[in-house]
Amino acid sequence: MPDFSIEDQYCGRIAGIDEVGRGPLAGPVVAAAVILPRDDLLPAVLLNELNDSKKLSVKKRDQLHDIIMSCAEVGIGAASVREIDQINILQATYVAMRRAVAHLSTLPDQALVDGNRDPGLPCAVETVVKGDSKSLSIAAASIVAKVVRDRAMARLAVRYPFFGWEGNAGYGVKKHMAGLGDVGPTPHHRRSFKPIANLFDAMMDGR
Repeated sequence: MPDFSIEDQYCGRIAGIDEVGRGPLAGPVVAAAVILPRDDLLPAVLLNELNDSKKLSVKKRDQLHDIIMSCAEVGIGAASVREIDQINILQATYVAMRRAVAHLSTLPDQALVDGNRDPGLPCAVETVVKGDSKSLSIAAASIVAKVVRDRAMARLAVRYPFFGWEGNAGYGVKKHMAGLGDVGPTPHHRRSFKPIANLFDAMMDGR
């Protein structure tokens, strides 16, 4: 379970940073920067139940998201499908992380970033591999980013009901791929990703 052992190595404002949405075929990539309170203002439920968002149920993520938003300082950033296609998903992820940090009230003294690459933040950075299972701050960021992105994809699913985005968040699962076969890609599909690029190539060949 994550704890504050990494945060305890630093002083000042410490932000955990994580992203969600590098793998889907559709939708933006979303990042969150979260500065948790480090005193009695931190609800016990966060200390005891924060974890990698992928290990939590939808209901638990939603619950923890709302608690985080009520007590922590949170910045959220995203990079659009157009940006992903223009600069590639890795660089778009860094853009989303920088935007998340920019949406904090002031720069953190230290950023703890999930992964092994510095996204080019305007503050001190420590990268933490599998950070969402080690750092409470990164775990909180993973939950916020996941909930924000999942809710955005659910809203898009109302307009584009053929792909099951409300349940698969744009990943290339069976229902999503079936929808692509039935109605083709939308403006929210990532043309630079191979399955979508292949569809566009097939459409061009069939003109």
